[in-house]
Amino acid sequence: MSCPFHTSTIHESVRREREPAPDTVQHLTMREPLGSANLAREATAFLHQYAAEQNIADSIDRLTAIQREIGETGTYCHTLDELTLGARVAWRNNTRCVGRLYWRSMEVRDLRHLTSAAAVFVALVDHLRLATNDGAIRSMISIFAPQEPGQAGIRIWNPQLIRYAGHRQSDGSVIGDPLHIELTTIAQQLGWQCSAKTPFDLLPVIIHMPGERPQLFELPREVVREVPLVHPVYPWFAELGLKWHALPVISNMRLEIGGISYTAAPFNGWYMGTEIGARNLGDTDRYNMLPVVAARLGLNTRSARSLWQDRALVELNIAVLHSFQQQRVKVIDHHTATRQFVLFEQQERQAGRAVYADWGWIVPPMTGAATPVFHRTYENVSLTPNFFPLPTPWPVSAEGVLR
Repeated sequence: MSCPFHTSTIHESVRREREPAPDTVQHLTMREPLGSANLAREATAFLHQYAAEQNIADSIDRLTAIQREIGETGTYCHTLDELTLGARVAWRNNTRCVGRLYWRSMEVRDLRHLTSAAAVFVALVDHLRLATNDGAIRSMISIFAPQEPGQAGIRIWNPQLIRYAGHRQSDGSVIGDPLHIELTTIAQQLGWQCSAKTPFDLLPVIIHMPGERPQLFELPREVVREVPLVHPVYPWFAELGLKWHALPVISNMRLEIGGISYTAAPFNGWYMGTEIGARNLGDTDRYNMLPVVAARLGLNTRSARSLWQDRALVELNIAVLHSFQQQRVKVIDHHTATRQFVLFEQQERQAGRAVYADWGWIVPPMTGAATPVFHRTYENVSLTPNFFPLPTPWPVSAEGVLR
């Protein structure tokens, strides 16, 4: 799930890895920390929700303590139980995630006590190891210290913890992922060196603690599980040298619970095959592999009416699903994922909750009309707790030079 939790699913405001379009969540995307009165109101609303979902009859003492804490400090601290439910409900509420059926099973790591970039990085490496789980991917979120009133929060500059560099060449061509040309440049300006430029160079993780300079950390290769792509029918597919990482950990979204913003709360589910085959490898502004695959298939690429793009897209996605299965790495196909979303809808209605969704993100980017969600309509209403996009973190001049 790679959506905000599916990363087959969670998310994906994230799933499609593009800039968020204006919609009902944008009013919460970059807002300033709430004033005490508004914070107290949102904290109260969340505590009532928490008490109802946890079957707690009396929350007066906890509510009184929160209001006192806000009055004295301008903020308040969630208990571990509140943090856990809040993070899981944030996944449940995210309208761009098709994989919300498993929202209750997300593992929540409370890392609010960490105060240095080095300690945050060690925790991120642990997240990769624990969540990858030797291919049996586990949904997980690591929550670091929240944004304090009047301060910037902790930021992870990478949109996902595992990303491939994009190297622009003098002739305008790109080696690697064109989506990350700017991030690659920023990393180099911060001291990253990559002499042998390949299509799949792992970018370092950039961590920015409040009041400090951003710091660069190289991921240990042993915690990054990658899947070489092969095809069950065409042996030549292996010659393309394609691969993709097993774990999609979204790291550029803000978790909001009861008015408190956690600007560093990376989370993951597992991949939906089309996220890799139809978008990451198939999009014309990404790896653009459809013409290459079509040529190897001997298709007529001179006419759109030959449907060469469709046929190449199918074979590329077959290779992704086959390879992940062969390597025993968890992945889901888009037909199964959308059927699970319908089951999620049924469960939510039984619980007395409405299901909201962003149709353009729930419908998969391949054979959408053959999935059950294509034929449904949804209201796109943003509830909290939730995950919201964050603005680009790096300060860049018009010339693209880090200030």
